[in-house]
Amino acid sequence: MSNTPQLTLALVGCGGIAQQHWRGIQSHARRIHVTAVVDADPDRAAKMAAQTGAQPFATLEDALQRGDFDAVDIMLPHHEHERAALLAFAAGKHVALEKPMSTSIESCERILAAARRAGTVFMVAEQAQHWPDVHMAQQVIREGRIGEIITARAAYSHTMALTPVPAGPKPWRYHLALAGGGISIDGGSHWLRPLRIWLGEVDEVVAALGHPVAAMEGESLARALLRFRSGVVANFDAILAGAVHGAGDEFRITGTLGEIVVERRGQGRLLVYDAANPQGEALLSKDDGRRDAFGLELRDFECAVLDGAPLAASPEYSLGELRTALAMYRSAETKRWERVW
Repeated sequence: MSNTPQLTLALVGCGGIAQQHWRGIQSHARRIHVTAVVDADPDRAAKMAAQTGAQPFATLEDALQRGDFDAVDIMLPHHEHERAALLAFAAGKHVALEKPMSTSIESCERILAAARRAGTVFMVAEQAQHWPDVHMAQQVIREGRIGEIITARAAYSHTMALTPVPAGPKPWRYHLALAGGGISIDGGSHWLRPLRIWLGEVDEVVAALGHPVAAMEGESLARALLRFRSGVVANFDAILAGAVHGAGDEFRITGTLGEIVVERRGQGRLLVYDAANPQGEALLSKDDGRRDAFGLELRDFECAVLDGAPLAASPEYSLGELRTALAMYRSAETKRWERVW
């Protein structure tokens, strides 16, 4: 038997994101050993147990009582995050929690307080923290190749043909009480995090929201201006609608000496435009590495628990995306700039 320290882990929630986490563990977090899987759906729990060789449980309470693991990886609907995290911390477990931490700042504060009392590792998983194009863009900025940043844009789009929702229960993300919002609080966070990495903290926002997906209570369209503490103003656009989307850019950072562009379609390249490369220099394809982000964030968690290494981003830092989304929701109501912090 290997003497390499192992982190025993329970996967809490066995939906689609759990498959991504399991693949990430296998490829990048090899010191994690999944010993328990938890899901209220017995078929999903059984399938995940067969994949991982772990013991299945129907509830987290039962898993905490009878299972054998040191940490939990919580991948539940947003409204269940607080309850699951508090149970895990009360049992002295390390916690990896999918973003957002919760659906309100008050709930997040209760989770953070429980984490402090437990004294265990707490990570809020945000895959964009580990996207290679985000880190490459940050390197280009630090090298001064595009000069001082003037403005930036993040554009998130996900196709969805606007057909009637099939009969039966609506997806949990369609319920405002369960998701806490719409596209901005959920998938949009992956486009807000890079802006914060590059530009610093968001100070205030003004936003307009739309609902092209009529069955979805939260917004499926968002257009916002974000003013950062540095004074830089950036655009944030997000849409969940349309059967086909055309080419464009996901990110554009404009500086006094050039631009960085991350393409949405095609090769998904990161291009740098400057005096030496007016036609653009391709530095990487984002598709080469984004699929590894789930594994990299779990390796981050693994190293924090087993080696005492600092996390790439603290759980408190993750509040920036949530606060920005909540400020956007307030702005859509007041039709004014709203403070983030």
